Amino acid sequence: MKKKLLMTVPVFLLLGAGALWQVGKSRTFQFFGVIVPRINTTEKLAALTFDDGPTPNGTTEILRVLDEMQVKATFFLIGSELEKNPAEGRRIVAAGHEIGNHSYSHVRMLLVSPAFVRQEIEKTDQLIRAAGYTQPIHFRPPYGKKLFALPWYLSRTGRKTITWDVEPDSNPEIAAEAEKIIAETRSRVRPGSIILLHAMYPNRRPSLQAVRGIIETLQRDGYRLATISELLSHDDR
Repeated sequence: MKKKLLMTVPVFLLLGAGALWQVGKSRTFQFFGVIVPRINTTEKLAALTFDDGPTPNGTTEILRVLDEMQVKATFFLIGSELEKNPAEGRRIVAAGHEIGNHSYSHVRMLLVSPAFVRQEIEKTDQLIRAAGYTQPIHFRPPYGKKLFALPWYLSRTGRKTITWDVEPDSNPEIAAEAEKIIAETRSRVRPGSIILLHAMYPNRRPSLQAVRGIIETLQRDGYRLATISELLSHDDR
């Protein structure tokens, strides 16, 4: 009997580790607080969000397209990048867009301490405020990874975890071509969707080239694109 119990321990450990791995990468579940991959609405409304940066060239080109298309978006910025490029953060604020916190060092926040989480979030918050942003700051986990300490701290400080339900440039085969990114976005979007794009860096050129096409295509389909805060204000739940 004792031998059988000893043999089952590794099995339970493996099952437990597997379950935690699934929770850590889930876009729709976490142990503490509120997680938002999309909102519940029948209105053709979606949020366009950009992760990473800011970078000088990427910010300039994204802002130009958004201005020409008269669309407001949400930028989840990395603190260390904002520290290097503070002028780009100020430009995003001046253009009337929303800024979110994407951590300071962009590490996977799985087996991390509450102290580490606090430093990553609060240091980036300070940099966002220094850029002139005065509205509430939402948080998006790097790589969408979270387990215990991060959602606990976000819940304790009254924040929601913002994830996404449309990520067209996360598949390498799709990310290589702008037209594929546009088509993938259109096929996945539904009322209340949160769209994630990576368009700040030179190796993400197809994503940058897809921004205008995504906006044009969704607008033709009757969608209005908004910031995360505006999207949340339309949640029917």
